[in-house]
Amino acid sequence: MNQMSKITEVDPITLQVVRGAFETIAEEMGHVLYRMSFSSIIRESQDLGAGLFDTDFNTLCESESTPMHIGSIPGYLRGIAETLEDGEWYEGDAVVHNHPYHGSSHTPDLAIVVPVFFQGRLVGFAGNTAHHVDIGAATPGLIIDVPDVYAEGMLFAGTKLYRKGEPNNAMWNYIRRNSRAAGQLVADIEAQIASARLGARRFVELLEKYGEKTVFGAANQLMDYAERMTRQRISEIPDGDYTAEGWLDDDGRNRDQRLKVKVTVRVRGDEVEVDLTGSADQTPTAYNVPFEGSTKVAAYAGFRKLLLDAATSDARVPSNEGSFRPIKVTAPLGSIFNPRAPASAEARFTQCNRMIDLIIRALAPVMPEQVIAGSSASISFAAYSGVRPSGDYWVFLEVNEGAYGGRPRSDGPDSIDNLMANTRNNPLEDLAMHIPMICDRYELRDDAPPGAGEFRGGIGVVKAQRVLTPAFITHESERHTDAPWGIFGGQDGAVGRCTISNPARPGQEQEMHSKFSGLSVGADDVMTYYSPNGGGYGNPLNRAPRKVLEDVLDGFCTLKDAREVYGVAIDLEAETVDLAATEKLRRAMQRQD
Repeated sequence: MNQMSKITEVDPITLQVVRGAFETIAEEMGHVLYRMSFSSIIRESQDLGAGLFDTDFNTLCESESTPMHIGSIPGYLRGIAETLEDGEWYEGDAVVHNHPYHGSSHTPDLAIVVPVFFQGRLVGFAGNTAHHVDIGAATPGLIIDVPDVYAEGMLFAGTKLYRKGEPNNAMWNYIRRNSRAAGQLVADIEAQIASARLGARRFVELLEKYGEKTVFGAANQLMDYAERMTRQRISEIPDGDYTAEGWLDDDGRNRDQRLKVKVTVRVRGDEVEVDLTGSADQTPTAYNVPFEGSTKVAAYAGFRKLLLDAATSDARVPSNEGSFRPIKVTAPLGSIFNPRAPASAEARFTQCNRMIDLIIRALAPVMPEQVIAGSSASISFAAYSGVRPSGDYWVFLEVNEGAYGGRPRSDGPDSIDNLMANTRNNPLEDLAMHIPMICDRYELRDDAPPGAGEFRGGIGVVKAQRVLTPAFITHESERHTDAPWGIFGGQDGAVGRCTISNPARPGQEQEMHSKFSGLSVGADDVMTYYSPNGGGYGNPLNRAPRKVLEDVLDGFCTLKDAREVYGVAIDLEAETVDLAATEKLRRAMQRQD
């Protein structure tokens, strides 16, 4: 914390002006990063985060992008402090960092951090993270079944790409020679450097305009405000221990061993602890979660969603360090959420999503108007790759959508990233322009219904991608065995699926596990992914008959389910609800219950 700011009280108008400036800087950093990048995972999907930080590594502001990126940068900064080349910061430095046992979220998320100097003194940092298409790991683009962290690709810890403004050419050459997609990797890192340098320049301009005391005084007041609001929301939850459990499909290698996730939420006054004791031991594959850079950040994101949702709050609370302070996270060393080095920990996303899903489930009895039913709480992260006739690799990373659970006053949103993700879908036109692949199908899932309820669960996506040449596929997903849960009388949603097929081999569709590594496929082979459908909220017999009719007409609900699950009698030819028959049918079903 900047010492001079402790005695500076900033008036409300100036406070809001500085707040707006911080938020604008963070957004501008994010825009520069994704607009300058070359790989689609950053340029189109916007798998990135950017922000400003003080010398104590507190988040001052963050871009409105993927929560798991920006929330993790303080962990990166602490790791950089442990490992920084030269042990000193100089004007003109640019550091790259991605070591999961020194604070990073996982290895493909490279952070670029530059120092902010004002009047010759280090006063803060500008930094960003972005997911890179290939960092030279054992399999192109994405890793699951590998033995340790060293198989994840290039590890950077406090490494200076620029020192006092001069490039470290040996390190740049090393990066170029150790990636299958070196051109994209280098260009994307350069975009990150440009974004971070812009943030540093804007930070200095802000200090020059308002003065160091005022800017840092405002920053500390904004952090205190976010902390105060978070504590206020936590204090509204009754004290107690709240527990929920779920199961992950497998670790990507041992197919017969499901992995337990247990979450205990301890509420005491205006503080809360997320205790993951009882969850599975660390795995022998990359299906582990770095504690500092991912486990803690997921818990923070979960409570921000529950307590500080901008759509349901009277005032929008700034995204900064203050909202993290009342939240403690505990995970035993050697568990899946806190692995011992050198365990691999690259494929960590679905475990974090399930943690948030279970935090919501645990608190449902005491927060019925704030929670939702079970979401897909997974990810479909696919890496497609192959070798061009020139001998160069092509690598394409894709994040597919899921679905939310039903909500207290509305249905779960369909086909959308959920819980702790905010990536965009990749345009099919972009795919066809740059990669030897074609999308054969991309629509809402129609092979299984969403969880029935007064407010039904969201509907997941089905996406079929066909490779035009021999290729390799690695796929990380979840929830093929544990359906999204229904709540308050709502029914469970539908589990996910993944298949491999080929139009030349009809009837030979192969059901795949939720995660697999380096699968060799031939030309015209198709991977089809079905994301889980969300669970339902509330008794299906309370659902408005008109909504049931609309779902039947849209193909999301069958006539049979409309009658047997929702108790709604529909005249399909007239496209109307028989209200008298519906009332009689529902009365009979309620008596049976």
